[in-house]
Amino acid sequence: MKVLMKQDLRKVGKKGEIVDVSDGYGANYLIPNGYAVLYTAEAQKQYEIELEEERKEKERKREEAKELSKRLETITLVFEAPAGRRGDMIGTVSFKKVSEALKKQYDIKIDKGQVIDKNVIINGFGVTDLKVDLFDGVLGTIHVKVVLKEKK
Repeated sequence: MKVLMKQDLRKVGKKGEIVDVSDGYGANYLIPNGYAVLYTAEAQKQYEIELEEERKEKERKREEAKELSKRLETITLVFEAPAGRRGDMIGTVSFKKVSEALKKQYDIKIDKGQVIDKNVIINGFGVTDLKVDLFDGVLGTIHVKVVLKEKK
């Protein structure tokens, strides 16, 4: 039986491949579980249509990420922090605080997994740039400025 793979399945085939499998394996496992469809010319056409839709969706998301990248360039998040006796900043600004500020002030959602340099620690006054991967190689920069908290 020839089947068109809809998903990658180890030791069977990758998505989009036409694979020859035993009738029982194809009819009782691959097709009912959505791993494959019976190969026909119509199934091949349908698969090509799905591929085109996926490509368009990916391109749309890439354009959205580019727009978000441009928007992030204009944003500088400002945080206040107290200073110690020697003028050093006390504490750090975590990515969680940065993420919450972006969500609250600008309605932009960035996950911690999107941060490229995981070792950047915001523990001093001034401007720090966080590089983020917005979508499939589209990079953005979050500008974080820490200023001295005025004593009351």
